[in-house]
Amino acid sequence: MPRDGDLKIFTGNANPELAQEIADHIGVALGECSVSRFMDGEVRIKLGESVRGSNVFVIQPTSAPVNEHLMELLIMIDALKRASARQINVVIPYYGYARQDRKARARDPITAKLVANLLEKAGADRIICMDLHAGQIQGFFDIPLDHLIGMPILANYFLAKNIENPVVVSPDMGGVTRARALAERLGAPLAIIDKRRPDVNVAEVMNIIGDIQDKTAILIDDMIDTAGTITLGAKALINRGAKAVYACCIHPVLSGEGVKRLEQSDILEVIVTNTIHLPPEKRIAKIKVLSVAELIAEAILRIHTHRSISQLFD
Repeated sequence: MPRDGDLKIFTGNANPELAQEIADHIGVALGECSVSRFMDGEVRIKLGESVRGSNVFVIQPTSAPVNEHLMELLIMIDALKRASARQINVVIPYYGYARQDRKARARDPITAKLVANLLEKAGADRIICMDLHAGQIQGFFDIPLDHLIGMPILANYFLAKNIENPVVVSPDMGGVTRARALAERLGAPLAIIDKRRPDVNVAEVMNIIGDIQDKTAILIDDMIDTAGTITLGAKALINRGAKAVYACCIHPVLSGEGVKRLEQSDILEVIVTNTIHLPPEKRIAKIKVLSVAELIAEAILRIHTHRSISQLFD
């Protein structure tokens, strides 16, 4: 248990429910903070309690609307810094702009690096993220970054379901490491969908590598956005002999027609986590939400008491 007044947790408007759940696990009250707007739309942050000398953790995924939530976070960091917080730890369960991590074409920006620069310049002392879309983003920071992995939470869910004859499927070549880790946890074989992407948010299945005949396929990705890749993959798996298809991810971005596509797909159930807040209209019957609050709370306590984070995943 942290000393009273030493560890404080604050949140913006991105996912206050998750922040409250994390605070409850730790056994502290959420810090008093008002995050509102001036009449012209500018972000207004008002800290309602002293943070002088405190070890502060700010919970704020930079999910949609990403620019609003990112600006809230930057201004809150600045407020905490100017209020003499001893350490400002920024917990970003979902790191927005993570897909802009390299120059894919001439004259492209590397926005994931720009966001890292902004967070550091604002005054962050440490970053805690979950399942970054691109691992190299860890190197974009010159401050400590703790990278939490949500896959064990998904694995425990499927182990409890005791699925008969499962096969874990990566929806593309880039997700093989993640899929292999889940397959090892479940004691299941691995398959890979070989696809090409002729345009942004457009995918075409070319081939399926591995045995899926009469098996229950579990598709895993770090995020589901428009759901084009995951639903196309599920359809290809069913057409090529899979008995049933589940899908899972850490970050339910679910923009555009994503929810509708999942609703109309061949997928039996979609398991996601609450790194991103899902409004009621997106909580369809097919979607099962698991909580990452206990994992993040344990990571916060370990950081606060100078203990190993990696032991959480041993």
